[in-house]
Amino acid sequence: MSSWIKRTALAAVATAALMGAASAEVVYNRANSGEPETLDTHKTSTVQESHILRDMLEGLVTYSAKGEAIPGQAEKWEVTDDGKTYRFTLRNGLKWSNGDPVTAEDFVYSYRRIMDPATGAKYANILYPIKNAEKINKGQGKPEELGVKAVDAKTVEITLESPTPYFIELLTHQTSLPVHKGSVEKFGKDFVKPGNMVTNGAYKLVEFVPNSHIKLAKNENYYGAKDVQIDTVNYFPTPDFAAMVRRYEAGELDTTDDVPADQMKSLKERFKDQVRLGPYLGTWYMVVNSSKAPFNDVKVRQALSMLVDREFIAEQIWGQTMQPGYSFMPPGVGNYGEPAYMSYKDQSPIDREDAAKKLLTEAGFGPGKPLKVEIRYNTTDNNRNTVIAISEQWKQAGIETSFINTDGKTHFAHLRDGGDFDIARYGWIADYSDPNNFLFLLKSDNKGFNYGKYNNPEFDKLLDNAAKELDLKKRADMLKQAEAILMKDMPWIPIMYYGKSNLISPKIKGFVQNTRGVYPTRFLSKTQ
Repeated sequence: MSSWIKRTALAAVATAALMGAASAEVVYNRANSGEPETLDTHKTSTVQESHILRDMLEGLVTYSAKGEAIPGQAEKWEVTDDGKTYRFTLRNGLKWSNGDPVTAEDFVYSYRRIMDPATGAKYANILYPIKNAEKINKGQGKPEELGVKAVDAKTVEITLESPTPYFIELLTHQTSLPVHKGSVEKFGKDFVKPGNMVTNGAYKLVEFVPNSHIKLAKNENYYGAKDVQIDTVNYFPTPDFAAMVRRYEAGELDTTDDVPADQMKSLKERFKDQVRLGPYLGTWYMVVNSSKAPFNDVKVRQALSMLVDREFIAEQIWGQTMQPGYSFMPPGVGNYGEPAYMSYKDQSPIDREDAAKKLLTEAGFGPGKPLKVEIRYNTTDNNRNTVIAISEQWKQAGIETSFINTDGKTHFAHLRDGGDFDIARYGWIADYSDPNNFLFLLKSDNKGFNYGKYNNPEFDKLLDNAAKELDLKKRADMLKQAEAILMKDMPWIPIMYYGKSNLISPKIKGFVQNTRGVYPTRFLSKTQ
């Protein structure tokens, strides 16, 4: 038995064990391209974690099957004329998975917890539009001062610092998912373990076996349980995309959340319309550590960017599943218009290479003193092929590249915890369709995501002023000026705009590709 066949056989046995003896139950085996680092909604930051959390927990607002914001635990809401206060009415009879009632106080507790500095939520700043949120999160106020209150058991009132055009969509984000107060207080950080975790969404946690699977079972206390058709969903971490395809072909996986792009032609021939390509509102970056020599020299960062042949990478490495990226934000972001592109977007590769070599010479590099770069990346076939291609392009200008690759969990934790690097692979998928969701990543006070420690007071000031601007056109103009600064300073090097590629079994119904890349299991069904 070859090693590959042996692995497949073992995986089949494992899958059969997961399905258990209850053959009548509907089981959905779902690939997830990375292992979650945490299931604490207030400490999570990755797309892979959001898929799992979205199945287990539901906020005031949630996603539809098409990735649109729809009522969640709140059946409706009202907004004051000044756009600063939202009043949400909870549905009747809401329950947690342990039978406890879901009340307005649960949401007040959850929003206060994520803003409490003691929680250590790296993603808390996404909720800074809420009144006093930033002040509290920076230790300058008490959680009780947060602009969230329970008017009564069924009514949550949220007051904002200023009108925020994307606020309802913002509430679909994983940081707005509630936690069960009693479990947090009883189990501490272990409240997310199977047996301890209490959920209010369509599913509840049954098993979490690291590097193997996460098993969720239907939550009969969910208000929409009668419409949930899949009984069990198993999430399998699958960073090895080639192995993921083999497991899909063997029937062990019903869907994948990515594909090996370099096999696109072969995949289309083998799986035909099971290969699904769609838009995805995000950008694939190389984060430069701009606090560290020689990468603190803007000429070095500009040269590295100019030497990348984005068309080659998008077409030859990613099989046209991605588009060449020449701006920080992808096209199509709401409340904005056209992005601010790199000034050399339309220059020929030869002209760019000549200009880049001149910049490197001015920065002190050239024959006899090559620029040396170490790239960190999270291991997937697509990422590995991309960084190798970039290193070959840089080599034309005498740049020497080395690599460090780890699994996604380790990679993102290294960045999050302020670990050292020269250049790191990164990507950002919109949490909500607004330019603020991309630009806030590079604010100097964003300790959670400004991994390269970029610091430009002019950029910060434009974002601060835009946050106070009520005229959407003037706001968009300010934010475009801010993006133009990034395209000149190049603290992160945009490489491609994301596309979404999936393999979807004909047995799975209701899977709608959307720009948000969200596919709640509660809207899916599976034929046997």
